[in-house]
This record gives sequence, C-alpha cells and structure tokens, in this order.
Amino acid sequence: MSRERGPDHRLNAYREDLAAAHLRGEVRAERFAEGVDRRVVAPVLPLLRRPESGAPMDTQLLYGETFRVYEERNGWAWGQAVLDDYVGYVEAKELVSRPAKPTHIVAALRTFIYPKPDLKTRPAVPLSMNAKLKVVAARGNFSEIEGGSWVFTAHLASVGSYVRDFVSVAEEFVGVPYLWGGRDSLGLDCSGLVQMALERAGISSLRDTDMQETTLGEPLPEPIDFTSLRRGDLVFWKGHVGIMVDAERMIHANGFHMSVAVERLDIAMSRIARSDAGHVTSIKRLPHR
Repeated sequence: MSRERGPDHRLNAYREDLAAAHLRGEVRAERFAEGVDRRVVAPVLPLLRRPESGAPMDTQLLYGETFRVYEERNGWAWGQAVLDDYVGYVEAKELVSRPAKPTHIVAALRTFIYPKPDLKTRPAVPLSMNAKLKVVAARGNFSEIEGGSWVFTAHLASVGSYVRDFVSVAEEFVGVPYLWGGRDSLGLDCSGLVQMALERAGISSLRDTDMQETTLGEPLPEPIDFTSLRRGDLVFWKGHVGIMVDAERMIHANGFHMSVAVERLDIAMSRIARSDAGHVTSIKRLPHR
C-alpha cells in the first residue's frame, strides 16, 4: 500500500511544487515538467527518498539503466526509473545525457569492465547481473562497449535472450548478503531478488513486495493447500516474499540469515509467524512458460 493517500508516491512523480507532465489533471502541483531520459554510468546507483547522502535507500539502479529526470538541483536529480517507475533522488553526476539503446545485458552474476581487452588490466569496474550495455565491436574473448571499454563476452547475453527458469537465476544469488533496498549481486532484499530473477526470464516486475503481490501471477485458492506448491510459486507475507525451489523449500533474501538462503518453507513460516510479518498472506503462481 502507498505511504500516503492519492496516487502512490513510489510510482508517480509528484510533489507539492513539481510533478511529471503526464500526471496533469491527476495530481496538484505548482508546475509540471516533461522528463528527460539519462543513462546510469555508475556500477550501481542508490535511489534515495530525499536528496541527502544519508537518506533511506528505496532501491538501486544498475549500470546502463535509464532514469527519467524531472528536476536537477544541487547535485541531485529527482525522477523515476524507467524499468519499474520507482521515484526518488539520485546523484546527478552518475548520469549522462545519452541514454544509448542497449544491445546486451550482463547474464553472469557479476563481471567487470576493463580498459583494454585483457583480463590483467586495471582498473576493473564491477558490474552486476542485468546491467545494460551497448556492444560496438569484439576482439578475442572480449566485447567492446560504447565508450571504449571491454567486457568478457561469455558473461553477456543479447537483449531479448531470456532464460526459461527464473528460479535457477535466483539460486545463483545464494550467499549474497541481504541489503535493504538492494538489487544487485553485492547485496539485495527479498523483492529485489524476485525482480532480478524475473527480469532474466523476460518478466516485468514492480519493485516492492506489496506491488509484486498485487500484480504478479494468480493467487492459489484459499484455504491454501501447502502440499500442492511447486517450483516458481511466490510466497508472500506482509513485507516479505520468497520463491519456491520445489514443493518444500524456498529461496529468499532475508534478515534472519542476512543473506540469500534456501530453507524449508515450514521452518521459515514458523519463524516468520513470530515476527511482524505474521502469517502467509498469499501464494501467487506465474503462468507456465
């Protein structure tokens, strides 16, 4: 649910003084602005709730993703991520004005950008899975990306080349530390894991748990038959989500293990029931692909 009445501020760019032009007639603001698309050039870019370095991080943007800017002031850009519409503030210095159309994405859990097509060159800049790149040439085992840097070709996949089993993608993150608001291979939260895994399978997903519960898949009928679960089912609690690996085990990024872990669903349910998240609120099944 939204933190405030009216259109969800997480997905709709509006403040008392400024709003996105497409929201004219839906919200009140002193002025409206057309967005300007910029490309993220940081390996990972925190999207913050306020234009302050110590503000809460709601999510992250990855290298090559597009951020639609409605205002730039004092080194901060306010706008929303084109991937999932999430609204917030990012450091303007990590954006460039040429949002090149990507040709490839990083398919490995993690890789590096090199200044030359040589694995011994430095500095090597880390990139996470789902970072977006425009490949312009190739040499040996490396692909040259726009700007003159190089990435190991085997770690890339063409845009539109998807995996069939998104659960296998989630399993690659086992052991990655839990990070509230994170969605890259150095740290991520429960809904970030779901979003990242689904993206590799070509399935669009909103960012937060409540958004995913509302928009993804179809609910299993109640009372829920926990003996009929299958791989890929999404299990939701208030503020938490996990992915079934099989009929009994679930993978999730969680604050108990402080990492992405696989555990039996019944054990997780018993523990989570004693927390603020309470009992399972729904189980959603995605269309069989």
